[in-house]
Formats: sequence, structure tokens, C-alpha cells
Amino acid sequence: MNKGLLTFVFSLFIAFSCLAQTPQLIPQPVSLKTYPGHFKLSRQTSIIILTGNPEVKRIGTLLAGMLNSPTGFAIPVTTVNKTGTAIHLKLNKVADPAIGEEGYTLKVTTARITITANDDKGLFYGIQTLVQLLPPDIESRTQVAGITWSIPAVDITDYPRFGWRGLMLDVSRHYFPKQVVKDYIDEMAKYKYNVFHWHLSDDNGWRIEIKSLPQLTRVGAWRVMRTGPFNGSMQVPQPGEKTPYGGFYTQDDVREIIKYAQDRYITILPEIDVPAHSLAMIASFPNLSCTQLQYPVNPGSNFYTKEDNVLCVGNDSTYMILDKVFTEIAQLFPCKYIHIGGDEAYKGFWDRCPKCQALMKRENLKNTDELQSYFVKRIEQIVESKGKKLIGWDEILEGGLAPSATVMSWRGMDGGIQAAKMGHQVIMTPSGSCYLDLYQGDPLVEPATYGKLFLNDTYDFEPVPAGVDAKLILGGQGNLWTESITDERQVEYMTWPRAMALAEILWSPKTERHFDEFVHRVETHFKRLDAADIKYATSMYDPIISGTRVPGDSALKVKLGTQLSKLDIYYTFDTSIPDNHSLKYANVPLAIPNGATEIRVVTYRDNKPIGKQINVTLKDLAKKKAE
Repeated sequence: MNKGLLTFVFSLFIAFSCLAQTPQLIPQPVSLKTYPGHFKLSRQTSIIILTGNPEVKRIGTLLAGMLNSPTGFAIPVTTVNKTGTAIHLKLNKVADPAIGEEGYTLKVTTARITITANDDKGLFYGIQTLVQLLPPDIESRTQVAGITWSIPAVDITDYPRFGWRGLMLDVSRHYFPKQVVKDYIDEMAKYKYNVFHWHLSDDNGWRIEIKSLPQLTRVGAWRVMRTGPFNGSMQVPQPGEKTPYGGFYTQDDVREIIKYAQDRYITILPEIDVPAHSLAMIASFPNLSCTQLQYPVNPGSNFYTKEDNVLCVGNDSTYMILDKVFTEIAQLFPCKYIHIGGDEAYKGFWDRCPKCQALMKRENLKNTDELQSYFVKRIEQIVESKGKKLIGWDEILEGGLAPSATVMSWRGMDGGIQAAKMGHQVIMTPSGSCYLDLYQGDPLVEPATYGKLFLNDTYDFEPVPAGVDAKLILGGQGNLWTESITDERQVEYMTWPRAMALAEILWSPKTERHFDEFVHRVETHFKRLDAADIKYATSMYDPIISGTRVPGDSALKVKLGTQLSKLDIYYTFDTSIPDNHSLKYANVPLAIPNGATEIRVVTYRDNKPIGKQINVTLKDLAKKKAE
């Protein structure tokens, strides 16, 4: 063999070997150095706490619990530095300014692991990284035999890029039991998220006990039983029909979940969505709408503009009720913010409401945008009177922004840019990058929803737009709306792996983003999710099929693609099952053969099938837009 070629092949082998040996961490740490050797976790290992700080001891106990179940070891947490292998958790006596409040250093040698931080938050994030350094079976909820529990020797320095790293779960469209919420918080913690945005009210259910207003849960938490997607075809409630479907969290439930989240350094942001998305509240108190008609809690049928889901802004009772609601919300939740929604308010009923029109005249408001602004500013005063700050979706900009409001920008980045240029703090969560309820692949093989958000689109998200003061961008979050998500398995499927991408964007340095390398790490984490029995989407492997027309040629052609590089695409037009002996796509739009009625497509990697087979009729192909 040619000497130069031999050298190249050897270098390539070394490169791939290093890639295989490099710890596959998500999110990627700021600095990671690897060394020869491994630390072996065993029955002789101890967790050493050389401090009387109760939080450090609690973190050590939490780590022991994470390790004990899958290994079968009873790893003690002690203040005595015994002989044998040990995991040391230490707080800096003098703060290291480089790592900040949430950062940590993690050093692993063959005999000792040391996690050091300025604050207990940093120690907590350090143990999450430590667990990721262990084999995937460490995520098992039961003991796993025959595993060598080794951790590679590393030197890691790590800290987050953003202080706000959130996921939102909508529990209004579908109620999820307390344990499901805790499970979600557990998974968030593993990827260093620190804000759980809890969407507690909407048209489809009121989900939190308000002791001074029991009607809210007695009526608003329940609706008629329906099965299917929220696509406008759901049958409206019938007269006298029972309302068995729903549920709510008692205040004791809420306190329990808040404590559970606090123990994992996650702050819970409560959202009560007003003035729109309020049909569950209006069903409980009909006098709060402009029409004052009795509406049922909506099961997902198309009602927009037919039923009034917007609170009457000119009605003093609206503010009296909301004062009671926000009083109890503020007392329950330690979070310094309350989210008040403020999105998608249909203003047609305000135009015809004598009370709203009288208010507009009295306050010299020019239009209903200014009327909404009046409402938001008045709610801000209520929220601030409870010692909290207001957050709202970017529609709260319409008609003038409340003085101290923080904007959560979902309709793209423009609302966030506008708010930041006005000096307001912003959380970026544009739907085109952060809405986890959207399609992850071809709708033909995905759960019913709307729009698309592929893994690579999520990974391309950049929270800080050009020309904006980065200090005003608190961070970002992913949002999981649940119109078409009915159980915990579907919550998991829609969240992972896209939430891994967002976790990395919000934690890791911007310069360290490489999609192909990220995908390699995601595939390792699939094994971890398998061990934990957590459902996830493999849609990133699936083919992308669309119709296209070449300039100068009116005939419809077929364009094929993939989210990932290095996938081969095979197809058939004759209804046979495609495999790697079928025709291979060469990145040139395909002419449709005479008499063909559909195309069938599958992806392979390294000569093995990897994506789902997708069949598309040519009639449907004409409707599919090119990606």
C-alpha cells in the first residue's frame, strides 16, 4: 500500500477511535479534556461531603439514589474521607468567577472524582454530567447485572450560556397526573433545564385549585369525552351531555410538585392565560364574557369567534376574579414571575360590548389594541401588588407594552426584538424553532398536528438576534402544546430528541455547535432513553418527500431528501417494497413514470435500513410543498 495512503488511513482510524472514546455529553460542556484510564464505580465507592451544608448533603444523597438502583450498590454519603475510590462534592471557599453560580468543574482520575462549584446549583449540574459519563444502563429503573460501571478520566469546566433554559407543558388541553409532571421535571433536569413553564388554564380546562373560587375547578376542570385531534372536526358538547374528562391539581399537589422541582433546581413558572383562551373560566363564571352566555368547556371543536373565549375588559368583576386568582397563585409559587398569556385575543366581541366601549371612551382609547394594552397594564398592577413580575406572549406589545413586562416571543423573533429595543427583557421561543408539538418528520408517518419542526431546524436556533443587547435576552424555551397529545408516552415522543437540541443551544457555547457531531451524541442518548423506558422520535432518519417543478418544465417531479447527511435514499414507483437493491436517489428531481400511482421511499445508512418507509400517492404528492 502507498505510504501516504497508509498514513491517511491510520489517521482516519485514530480520528474515529477518538470520536468513539470521547464522552457523548448533552449539552456539550464548555471545556472537555480526556485522559487515559477509567474510574470504576464499585461497592467500595463512597460519596464524600466535607461540609456541613445541607444542600450539598442532599445532592450527594440524590446522586447515591441515581447510582444505587441500576448498579445494586449501596453507595454511602459520608463526611469521612475513607480509603478506596471516592466521589468528592466540594464548594469553593473563594468563588471562581469563571464558572458563575451554575457552573462546575469535574475531574475524574482512576481513583477519585471531584466535582467543585461555587454554589449547590453547580454541584447539581455536575452530577448530571457525571451520570452521563456512565454506561447508558445507568438510566435503568431496576438493577442491571453484568455491567462494568466505568467513567472515563476527564477534566471538564462547564457553565451555561443563558440563565433561562425552559420547557413549557400545556396541561389544559389534556390533563396529566402529578406523576407525569414529576417525570417530565426529572427528564428536564438531566439536560440542565432550569425553568418549567406550567400552562395551567385555557379554553379546554382549568387545572389549578383556587380555594376562594371553587367553581373554577368544579366546572372549568371538566369537559365532555372526545377522542381525536383538535382540528375543528370534534363534535361540540350536546345538551345534557356529561363531562367526565379532565382533572386538576390541588394546592397540596402544587406544593409537592414545586418542592420536587426545587430539589432539582427547576423554577416553576405558572401561566394563567388571559384575556383570551379563557373559556374554561367563562364556563365557570358566565358573567365574565361580553356576551354573558353560558358556554361549555371546549373539548377541541372549532368555536373561534362563535363562542366568546375572551374576558370582558370593561367588566369590574373580571378584575375582582383575577385578583383572587393571582393572589393565590402568588402565594403558592416562589417564582418571581407570573405568566398572564395575552395571546390571540379575538376583539370582535369587545367592539360590540357596551361595557368595553364605555371603558374605551372613558380612558380615551383609540382602538381595541389599546384596550388590550389597558387590560395588560391593569393586570400588571395586580401582579406586582402580589410581589411578582409579569410575563406575557408577544401580543402584549399591541397597543403599548406594560412598563415592567417581560416578553416571551413566539410569533418569530420580531416581538422579542421590538421589546428588547424598548429596554425590556425577553425570552425567545419562536414557533419555527421551539414548538415541540409540530411534526418532526413526514405527516404521513407522524402523529396528527400542524406545521413542521425538524431536529436540524431546532438545532439552528439562535436566541440572540443581530443588533440586540444580548443582556436583555434572558434565554429561551421549548413549548409543548397538547391539543393532540393525550398521554405521557406522547409527551415524551414529542419532546425528545428536539429538547436535547434546545438544551445544547441554551447551555453550550455558540461556537461549539456542529449538527452532524450532535446527532452522533443524540444516538448515544437514545440508548439512555431506552434504558429509562422513555419514548422518543427517530424521525430524523426518515426520508423527506415533496413535489417540485423544474423551471421550463411544467411536469410534476419528485424531490427527495433527509434531515441527516450520509443517508442513502432508495425508492420504487411500482408499489414494490424498496430496499438497498432498489433505485438509489442521486439528488436530482425524479420524473414520474407513465402509469405510476405512488412512490415508496426508504433510507439506509451503512447498507442497513434506518428510516421508516413512507408511501405517497402521486395525487397527494402534488399537495406536498418542497422542503
